[in-house]
Amino acid sequence: MSVRELVVLGTASQAPTRHRNHNGYLLRWDGEGLLFDPGEGTQRQMLYAGVAATDITRICVTHFHGDHCLGLPGVIQRISLDRVAHEVTAYFPASGRHFFDRLHHASAFHEAAVLREHPLGGDAAAIPLPAFTLEARRLSHPVESYGYRIVEPDGRRMIPERLRELGIAGPDVGLLQRDGALALPDGRTVTLDDVSETRRGQRFAFIMDTRVCDAVGELAEGADMLVCESTFLDADADLARAHGHMTAGEAAATAREAGARLLVLTHFSQRYTDPTAFLADARKHFDGDITVAADLDRIPVPKRR
Repeated sequence: MSVRELVVLGTASQAPTRHRNHNGYLLRWDGEGLLFDPGEGTQRQMLYAGVAATDITRICVTHFHGDHCLGLPGVIQRISLDRVAHEVTAYFPASGRHFFDRLHHASAFHEAAVLREHPLGGDAAAIPLPAFTLEARRLSHPVESYGYRIVEPDGRRMIPERLRELGIAGPDVGLLQRDGALALPDGRTVTLDDVSETRRGQRFAFIMDTRVCDAVGELAEGADMLVCESTFLDADADLARAHGHMTAGEAAATAREAGARLLVLTHFSQRYTDPTAFLADARKHFDGDITVAADLDRIPVPKRR
């Protein structure tokens, strides 16, 4: 059975707290497991969350600040320790390759798994994969940072009522789907468009450590789930901009303007102790579904409309 959910491994920002680990997010997407920004302690959080190294197929690093990457050595070594049979591909800013190399080989270990590297350069990238396209956009942060986006291709949904009206059933449905057209006994030709409608592919966006910029809106556009940093509350907007971050209100305004369905707020500064304050700020700007992420949450990707 296909599963699409976000497993939250950590929700802190620069400094962890008693209740929030450094960043870490595993997106289960059918047969794929995309690990985003494994900060310090991610390997242990995986154990608490019931996530195995074999679940990981891709690692996506937004940038090389410690709270987003210091868990890489443990995760990479665990992939080899557990002898993960499939290849794992790591995506990261090309300008930080020297950091990735140091993290990859931070200590001696027996490398028994295959880790492919896919450095990212330029303002945007689109990587076609079997089940979806993985897109990246360069963000606005003091160090080079990329946001990620999954775009599933549109499909078709058969309309049972139309099939019944036309007397199409059994193997003929498969023939119509395969060939795009079907000749009926009375001489009429039915096309796939006559008995089906577009089944919109799902979209997921992951935005960390950035000021509001054009790339933020591009990544969030039409997202079924938008995971967005909200390091600061709106009252500290000047501080957020100075340090290259967003507020809860800015994340919510992004969700509203992009037509996102579910906004997941995360990456909270340790200066705040009341998570409901982030929800209160966000609710002023977005009346859709909002989740204030907590460590070890499992958040389903909204089902197709």
